[in-house]
Amino acid sequence: MARKDFLVEIGTEELPPKSLLALVENFASGIVKALDAANLMHGPARTFATPRRLAVLIEAVADKQPDVEIKRQGPTIANAFDASGAPTKAALGFAASCGVTIEQLEQADGPKARVLQYVGTRPGEASVHLLPAMVAKSLDELPIAKRMRWGSGEQQFVRPVHWVVMLFGSHLVEAEILGIRSGKQSRGHRFHSPQPITIASPAKYADILLSKGKVMADVDRRRETIRTSVTASAQALGGTAVIDAALLDEVTSLVEWPVAVTGSFDARFLELPQEVPIATMQDHQRYFPVRDATGNLMNHFITIANIESRDPDKVRDGNERVVRPRLTDAAFFWTTDRKQRLDLRCEALRQVTFQTKLGSVYDKSIRVAKLSAHVAQLIGANAAFAQRAAQLGKCDLLTLMVGEFPELQGVMGRYYAVDDGEPQEVASAIEEQYWPRFSGDQLPATPAGMALSIADKLDTIAGIFSIGQKPTGTKDPFALRRLALGVLRINLESSLDLDLFALVETAVRAQPVATADDVIGDVWMYLMERLRGIYLERQENAVTTEMFDAVVATNPHSVLDIDARLRALQIFLALPDAVSLAAANKRIANLLKKVEVEHSGAVVSQRLSEPAERQLFEHVISMERAVNPLFARREYGAAMSLLASLREDVDQFFDKVMVMVDDAEVRLNRLSLLLRLRALFLHVADLSRLPG
Repeated sequence: MARKDFLVEIGTEELPPKSLLALVENFASGIVKALDAANLMHGPARTFATPRRLAVLIEAVADKQPDVEIKRQGPTIANAFDASGAPTKAALGFAASCGVTIEQLEQADGPKARVLQYVGTRPGEASVHLLPAMVAKSLDELPIAKRMRWGSGEQQFVRPVHWVVMLFGSHLVEAEILGIRSGKQSRGHRFHSPQPITIASPAKYADILLSKGKVMADVDRRRETIRTSVTASAQALGGTAVIDAALLDEVTSLVEWPVAVTGSFDARFLELPQEVPIATMQDHQRYFPVRDATGNLMNHFITIANIESRDPDKVRDGNERVVRPRLTDAAFFWTTDRKQRLDLRCEALRQVTFQTKLGSVYDKSIRVAKLSAHVAQLIGANAAFAQRAAQLGKCDLLTLMVGEFPELQGVMGRYYAVDDGEPQEVASAIEEQYWPRFSGDQLPATPAGMALSIADKLDTIAGIFSIGQKPTGTKDPFALRRLALGVLRINLESSLDLDLFALVETAVRAQPVATADDVIGDVWMYLMERLRGIYLERQENAVTTEMFDAVVATNPHSVLDIDARLRALQIFLALPDAVSLAAANKRIANLLKKVEVEHSGAVVSQRLSEPAERQLFEHVISMERAVNPLFARREYGAAMSLLASLREDVDQFFDKVMVMVDDAEVRLNRLSLLLRLRALFLHVADLSRLPG
């Protein structure tokens, strides 16, 4: 079976840069999924994307589906022929449905009797006939928030489509995609090479666009070109470029032919908090800032143009002219905002709605201040600092600077608090309340910041759950998943031994809406689901879903306690006795489920008639004395290692002792012994939940 490369390119008007990479990856995965579903063999997929195109190249696609053997069974022989041997209507109908004559059918063994059977081959369909529908379906399923229409047609896409290239090997795949007939002609750079460019074959796609069209279609190559040129430009200025990963991706998605251009701004703007000119350059202008050898910001920037200009100075002047008024505005905001203290803005927060049912931002600040002080006391922090930081924490939302640069909330609060003479820890906590802001971000460094960050996040989660708007599926409009992960990371990585369940309960009870008790449980389980995800995503440990559930089933309320139990369970499961003891726990749990009588675990030694049950009882008693102090100190690993020695006596008990005997007192006594045995392991995990 022959194989050829397949290329599809969708040429559009400028695509949204922040979703470009996601669009092309989903485009490719949709086509690959369709190929697999159609049983078409293929090699790896490569993606290409620029502001004006989405392209997918799939290597070595089979030119047709494999032939499929068809085997169909029809009526029984008794029903297929009458007494004279003539075919009945049932036989003739079956033959017609298979497209053959009676003579072409064979007889075979059916489920209960001999039957008529058709055996044939359905030839595989040619790939060129299947590929257009695959492409169209993948485009229809792209995650596009809002689709556009253009011209007089009914087609919809993220941006108007102007050309489509579809090649299978060197041959054109004829089709109409989004209202455009496919062809072999792509387009080069809008200004450098606007004329049509013929693509000879999929393998030559990227090279032809690069050499003839001044288009660097390979995203990785374009990104690295930008990184290298920005780095070199910064070095030429005597500094180091600040290359934010998200900004690099966005700039990569904005250009087809990247050219680095350096620029400058008035040095007086360096007197602003450095985050302000950085935000101006990065978030508003897509410029790369430059730092000097000591880490201080320089009055230079590097921008990436999408054209190789004959007059680079004009490009530089244009960018400098654009950034200057923005920095001037920022300097005005900085001066004006500091004329009013943060604490004098608190009352105005009453006019800012946090959530309609949950009150104003002022109301939230009051709740968070109380919870922050409580958390601070629990972790040995200064409760007054945490409370003060919470009271001031949202005041910078009313400043001119944060109004213009919302990404600087918290950051500007820290600067204004310092300017107001607030304690340094209070000022730092105002910024740290938002940490971590994303996966892998830094955690709060100050005790007050830890307390405020936990309290603020828990209040938001508790509030949104209380009004019945908890996340569902992929929808998380309030970013509760990120907030939950932040709470868990602070507890885990900062080694805070907090009763997190009690804090959840406190946060839920503080909400200004009536809440049912199950809201507390829902919030707790949401946190535990996120914590499970943290452990399952870690590459360095072998925590499984069953192990995590076994630990959580014992109701630990501290993230550190859960972590200690998981570590101990890993140690225990590596022991040779673990499998047998886990199976015994499962057996005990099943026995206890069958019994409705309450059993307290009190064992009457005089009723222990069998040597095996007496031996197990004595061993359990000695184990309780040995491991309970270890459990109290959370030395779970050492305790579980000791409990492994119970294995032989447990095996002997189940081999030689009948638990569910007729004598009710003896039965209850033996169940109480097993309950007591199981309780030892429940200090760490419910082993009955483990597989096996």
